[in-house]
Amino acid sequence: MSKRFAICYNELMKNSKEVKDRLKILLDTNSVNYKVLSIDELEPNFDFVFVIGGDGTILKAARFYSKFKTPVFGINLGHLGFLSQASLDKMQFAVEQILSNNYKTEDRIMLEANEFVALNDFVVKGEESSRTARFALEINGKFVCEYLADGIIVSTPTGSTAYGMAAGGPVLSPRVKALVIVPICPHSFSARPIVVSEDDVIKILVRNNSKYRVSADGQEVFTMSQDLVIKRASEDACLALLNDNDFYDVLKNKLHWGISPACINNTPL
Repeated sequence: MSKRFAICYNELMKNSKEVKDRLKILLDTNSVNYKVLSIDELEPNFDFVFVIGGDGTILKAARFYSKFKTPVFGINLGHLGFLSQASLDKMQFAVEQILSNNYKTEDRIMLEANEFVALNDFVVKGEESSRTARFALEINGKFVCEYLADGIIVSTPTGSTAYGMAAGGPVLSPRVKALVIVPICPHSFSARPIVVSEDDVIKILVRNNSKYRVSADGQEVFTMSQDLVIKRASEDACLALLNDNDFYDVLKNKLHWGISPACINNTPL
């Protein structure tokens, strides 16, 4: 039986329809069995999913298809697209490699809290986002500390290159089986990010009947009025990667990691 492919795209993103149509032509040329889906109307029962859009689109698709262990492959639309694997000018090459099974898959840790799941992170802030709030942290049933801060991020290795990195947290390789806890603008020089085991259970404690707002991957937002337990999800996301793509190449090429501005601009030092 031939594989069933899906093209998932974000209709609201500029150029997404044009890229979708180009991808359809490539798949039609190779007599591929596929279906086109909107990011807001995802369906199961596929063997492989192409996702057209930015990291937000890929995150949403990866969370949905994690339940079915379906590989997700991101094609970006000219933006940074840290989770994407192919740019527009390399889309044909990428499709050829995938149809020839010249790719690998990588399981990525996800987090769960209440009924929500996140591939990147959970971000907890005070209900009044313009003000600092007090956050108490407990790990594996043991009280760790309190933060007076703008918020707190609990991140996976995948999410360590997102909000957590911008807030001063460490970058973790996706192969590292760990989670990162990063306070956002803490009012203490002693407050530092913490790297913990993937199996640790993290609890954010409510203080003084306060209310907090929690976002999962910056997409699903809910109010927290009771202690929030965050732990590794039972399912991992499955990302499809081209064989020649490496995490450290992504750091160098997309974040210009360790490269001076002069080198980025192709000017002599």
